[in-house]
Amino acid sequence: MTASEKPFKGLIASGWHTASLMMRIFVSSYWNEDASLGGPGADELRWLSPVRPGDMLSAKITVVEARKSRSKPDRGIVTISIEMSRNDGDIVMTMKTTAMLRSRLS
Repeated sequence: MTASEKPFKGLIASGWHTASLMMRIFVSSYWNEDASLGGPGADELRWLSPVRPGDMLSAKITVVEARKSRSKPDRGIVTISIEMSRNDGDIVMTMKTTAMLRSRLS
């Protein structure tokens, strides 16, 4: 059976491949490796539309909440919303994540 005979009517990227591309954009464009202290994981990961060969992808990263850690005042906790879209404007993936960052102010 060829890709054109399958449900998506052609070749598409794996959702995890799309997520890895989002992480590449996120780390190279937004993340500060000196401040990052990791995070507990990702929430609400959704693949909304297939990504096909030749699609150009971009990410919109929004800080939804930022607060100081109550138990460790040298760090902050940031909730981030990410939308990944392709060149035609369709959103292909969304995700929320929480990260811990070194705080500049103690």
